[in-house]
Amino acid sequence: MSSRWKRSSPWLLAGLLAGMGVAHFAAPTPFTRIVPKALPKPELLVAASGAAELACAALVAHPRTRRVGGWASAALFLAVFPANVQMALDSGRGSSAYRAATWARLPLQAPLIWWAAAVARRSRPEPDAIG
Repeated sequence: MSSRWKRSSPWLLAGLLAGMGVAHFAAPTPFTRIVPKALPKPELLVAASGAAELACAALVAHPRTRRVGGWASAALFLAVFPANVQMALDSGRGSSAYRAATWARLPLQAPLIWWAAAVARRSRPEPDAIG
């Protein structure tokens, strides 16, 4: 793995998380629609997941919290997987391209989890500057 990728990877992950977190608040309706029907208060869950994405972005962006941020991001990507499944299940009335995209994105969750875990594993806590 190139050193350029190792240096930029946490920043790219933080940017992805921040962008999605902002999207949850700027345009919540598409996210609300994909909350699994069995879960209560979809608007609250969308806001909570958006806030979690923003928090993970901040944690990943800072070297001292990058390790915990990477693991938290991996857990978040795993936690939102049911919403992606719900989106695929509900895609029946969409175009064939939309249906294909919703199903194709399901296996893409695995590389996101791997990426976040890799950021966490490569990050080592910095020693305290104080004593």
